[in-house]
Amino acid sequence: MKSAFISVSGECPLHLDEVRHFLSLCPELSLGWFEEGRLVAFIIGSLWDQERLTTDALTLHKPHGTTVHIHVLAVHRTFRQQGKGSILMWRYLQYLRCLPYVRRAVLMCEDFLVPFYQKSGFKVQGPSEITVGPLAFIEMLYPVRGHAFMRRNSGC
Repeated sequence: MKSAFISVSGECPLHLDEVRHFLSLCPELSLGWFEEGRLVAFIIGSLWDQERLTTDALTLHKPHGTTVHIHVLAVHRTFRQQGKGSILMWRYLQYLRCLPYVRRAVLMCEDFLVPFYQKSGFKVQGPSEITVGPLAFIEMLYPVRGHAFMRRNSGC
């Protein structure tokens, strides 16, 4: 998977065993885009229970948390530059509105990706305390407002 999928910042930051780990713990917080039976893009998330992300958030799922930590948005390299990442993120955020326990979504990204996530409604929270080697990240927040979409025929 690491060689086939590219996140919005480069290669998929999750290894296949990490993807399987989160899919087994919280499959309801992952979303895939399939075309002709082929997975072309995906989002992997898990629940978190603190105000800001810590290094524990990279590997843990907190079942009673109210924050969705978005670990990765990845698009297969042959499907890049088609808007699929933006569309999938929009659909994912709409889906989160249907989960009554979710209050917000958070992620961390490199500086150059801030505008991409701002277009989806994320707000900058400031520098993340998490670093990976020389890489520093910005933490971003999306408030999952109300549950207006939780009605009959809403698709939830």
